[in-house]
Amino acid sequence: MDWLFHREVLTDQEIDLVKVMEVKKGAGRNDVPSVVFEIREHGKHTAVGRCDLRMGMNEELYYAGQIGYTVYPMYRGHHYALKACRLLFQLAKQKYGMDKLIITCNPDNLPSRRTLEELNGTLKAIVDVPKDHYLYQYGDVQKCIFEYQL
Repeated sequence: MDWLFHREVLTDQEIDLVKVMEVKKGAGRNDVPSVVFEIREHGKHTAVGRCDLRMGMNEELYYAGQIGYTVYPMYRGHHYALKACRLLFQLAKQKYGMDKLIITCNPDNLPSRRTLEELNGTLKAIVDVPKDHYLYQYGDVQKCIFEYQL
């Protein structure tokens, strides 16, 4: 897949990921550097969602994942999360030298689970979220852990 990362925009000519911020190590909840993007239809200015890539791994990220995404309700059903993840896979490998990633979802979030399955990852486990993890405080009690070889 051809992609371009130029002037803070990553694109596949269908969607654009526009960088909105970088989080330095130790500055965020997961204590790893990350990059946050708006997801936009190619060439348009309205955000249809957000995504982020977290460079590193720790116990918190085992449950939260190294890629996070959300597509705003009125824009769902267009595979924006799938396309964004594919672009983030390329970025992770080519710019940050990552060779594998973990992405998680709640077992009952069927659209997200279908996205993760379509990305051809391996479902490593369905695990209980520890009660002291911040995700548990948001009501996430279980996570599907998918692993991707880049």
